[in-house]
Amino acid sequence: MYQLSEEQIDFISRDIQSRGLEMESLQQDLLDHVCCIIEQNLEATGNFEGFYLATIRTFYKTELKEIEEETLFLLTHKNYYAMKKIMLASGAFSAIVLSIGIVFKFMHWPGAGVLIVIGIALFSLLFLPLLFTLKIKEKEQAQSPFILAAGTLSAILFSLSTLFKLMHWPLANVLGLTAIGIMLLLFLPVYFFTGIRNAETKVNSIVTSILIVAGSGLLMSLVRSPGGSTRLNELNTSYFLRNEQILHQEQKQVADFLKTNPGKQDAFAQSQKINALCEELKAYILERETGRKILPSELEKENTLLTDGWVRDYFKDDLPAAQKLKTLSSLVETYNQINAKTGNPNFVPIPVKETVLDKSEERTLAALNGFTQIQIMVLQNEQNLLAQK
Repeated sequence: MYQLSEEQIDFISRDIQSRGLEMESLQQDLLDHVCCIIEQNLEATGNFEGFYLATIRTFYKTELKEIEEETLFLLTHKNYYAMKKIMLASGAFSAIVLSIGIVFKFMHWPGAGVLIVIGIALFSLLFLPLLFTLKIKEKEQAQSPFILAAGTLSAILFSLSTLFKLMHWPLANVLGLTAIGIMLLLFLPVYFFTGIRNAETKVNSIVTSILIVAGSGLLMSLVRSPGGSTRLNELNTSYFLRNEQILHQEQKQVADFLKTNPGKQDAFAQSQKINALCEELKAYILERETGRKILPSELEKENTLLTDGWVRDYFKDDLPAAQKLKTLSSLVETYNQINAKTGNPNFVPIPVKETVLDKSEERTLAALNGFTQIQIMVLQNEQNLLAQK
């Protein structure tokens, strides 16, 4: 075992100081550590200076001052490594959960929505903010915080936009367009002009900027334009109005027959209840869509267009409309049972499952046309009954 002399210890101490270490506590710790290594591993007849130089080189990559810089960094950012572990864990977990959720969605298995929400929420609200915080602590360039902030905010908004789009929540397009706007108008100019000033990052900055512009253009091509939305709303409205016109013309014939044969009205009592409730629910949807009480027959006169919206919130369990929908569903089931017992071969039962009656049709047009289809099927059965009589 080698025994260091006082002169050798002073030599090591002076050399450590000459290499740029200024913290006395760090100097003493490193001195003790190096002395222990030399005394434990150097033979009694070994070369002290050669072994010391080989030992001290194992503590740094370029210069010994790196130890002091890393120590100061750890003292300044005590939670750095804990945050880094949480970031990596949350990123891996969110990616796995999101991937499983997408598979469940493709296979139409239950739980897909929950998995997708958890995956994207963790990625957007935990992984990306932690990544931004850690990158800010690591970067030293003056413009890096702005570039990182703009890029992170754009990524968060875009991932949330994707979540809102998948879950059919409102503001999905607003979030997506805002994300693209921040990316193109804030992040890209600063990133591009900062990068091309440096010869080492010039090519990478140009290529990345091209990819960002191309990717944003591809995403924008998937968004329906305001003109396209208006045109679609016009087509949906005209489609619904044509169905309404056909329905009302056929209903008029049955109504005229009942006027001349009042004794037959009892046979059509159930049908009339279903028709009245369908008209009431259609008017209710139109009121929620337009903010005004408009009957289906008044759409064209009021110059009002149907939007491609969702009606799920219109029939929440705590709203009166939900009870009316349940009443209509019960009336239809009773109607099917009564007419099935008559043995009429021409009777067409009205479907209840996977229709507006069980809230499966969530788009505005689909729901409105769902009620109209119920009325048309009731009308067909009425006409068949009249033809037999």
